[in-house]
Amino acid sequence: MKTSLQLKMGQQLTMTPQLQQAIRLLQLSTLDLQQEIQEALDSNPMLESEEFDEAPSESDNSNQDSDYSDSGAETTASDSNDYEFEHSSDQQDLNDQWSDDKLPDDLPVDSQWEDTFQVSATVASSGGPVDDDFAYDARHATTDSLQDHLLWQLNLTPMSDTDREIATMLIDGVDDDGYLHTTIEDVLESMDPSLDVEEDEVQAVLKRLQQFDPAGVFARDLRECLMLQLHQLPEGTPWLPEARSVLRDYIDLLGSRDYPTLMRKTRLKEEDLKSVLRLIKELNPKPGSGISEQQSEYVIPDVIVRQLRDEWRVELNPEIAPKLRVNADYAALIRRSDNSADNSFLKDNLQEARWFIKSLQSRNETLLKVATKIVEYQIEFFERGDEGMKPLVLHDIAEAVGMHESTISRVTTQKYMHTPRGIFELKYFFSSHVSTDSGGECSSTAIRAMIKKLIAEENTRKPLSDNKIATMLGEKGIQVARRTVAKYREAMMIPPSNERKQLI
Repeated sequence: MKTSLQLKMGQQLTMTPQLQQAIRLLQLSTLDLQQEIQEALDSNPMLESEEFDEAPSESDNSNQDSDYSDSGAETTASDSNDYEFEHSSDQQDLNDQWSDDKLPDDLPVDSQWEDTFQVSATVASSGGPVDDDFAYDARHATTDSLQDHLLWQLNLTPMSDTDREIATMLIDGVDDDGYLHTTIEDVLESMDPSLDVEEDEVQAVLKRLQQFDPAGVFARDLRECLMLQLHQLPEGTPWLPEARSVLRDYIDLLGSRDYPTLMRKTRLKEEDLKSVLRLIKELNPKPGSGISEQQSEYVIPDVIVRQLRDEWRVELNPEIAPKLRVNADYAALIRRSDNSADNSFLKDNLQEARWFIKSLQSRNETLLKVATKIVEYQIEFFERGDEGMKPLVLHDIAEAVGMHESTISRVTTQKYMHTPRGIFELKYFFSSHVSTDSGGECSSTAIRAMIKKLIAEENTRKPLSDNKIATMLGEKGIQVARRTVAKYREAMMIPPSNERKQLI
């Protein structure tokens, strides 16, 4: 077989770097997008943010325009219309204010700045803006773990070296909920035999640690946890002795919600037992869960939906990304016929800056188009709530906006919509359907809302079973099986009927 060269013509689809960048930006979440934009600003000198730039004077604009046109660069006034958004003139206003104010020649020695100049109410003594809600969580939240919190209290407690070593072992055996998993026998085996530590000494240290904050910590089971919290209540607390008796002797009946047997054995009337249970419900079964080293994470909505004059309007959140434009000063340095390394560097970065800005614009346009169609499809949800949700799949939106389903999937992943009913991920508005007796379709989200509403309105003494809920939905024309009701109920973290039974 001979080796030969042949020419063949063919066509194939390839993704250009611009398209790859647009797709990558499209699927980024808000936080990832902000990080991507910051990296682009740091690496590309042709990109700049408009937010804190001073407004240029007319003479500067004319000079830049003339220089830029002479250089032969392609970014002109029409490009600025494509790339630039609103420009803030706060800095210019501040400069004008400073130029108008003049410092008096003579000032008293003990005079204050505020006596001569008017200080804005939004400026603090440090020169920064005053915001009552600024860093609220940072001031009031802790990043310490439960063990750190307990060790901090241990350092403030006078103890011998041996007792402190025992306490440290016990603290290491506490889980995130505050329960102790290290036994006294484990502590005794871990101690140095020469110290001659006895069981009573470990018990004494444990008793002291059980007085630490939060109340109920270092408990070995639920009964002890709740009893420790009751012991820290004032002795004059109403129904305190009865609550201790119920938890100490009849916690199993309380867990199974066998209230008739509980009333018979405790000889408490129904109203008295309600008061006792009300006190017990104020206790925390997981005392350590309130102390966590995890910081709060906030969702930044990408789209805002509001109702204005009986019309639902969809708009992008202007705070999700800084406003970008091409730096005119650097662009003016480009020379058309120059092939030097520096000029090629500027040309390449100018092209990349244009691609990046266009990709951002494409992302915003696609996101707004998809969000608008979702609102049009789910208008009943915005009017009535979850029960008005209609069945919707990716194919419906893809067909409506003329895009591929994979594009719709990228747009709706980790993108959030702020509505008068709360903040929802765009994927929340997509759900499967269940056929109704009338031949129509009902969204699974609407069925979940109906189940939740029926359970919220049920008699707590006789909760609705899954079979009863399925029957009640069938009376409304929605045929669902008992297994389907149980699946939806478990997805909403709603316990079964035997666990929902309450006396109060």
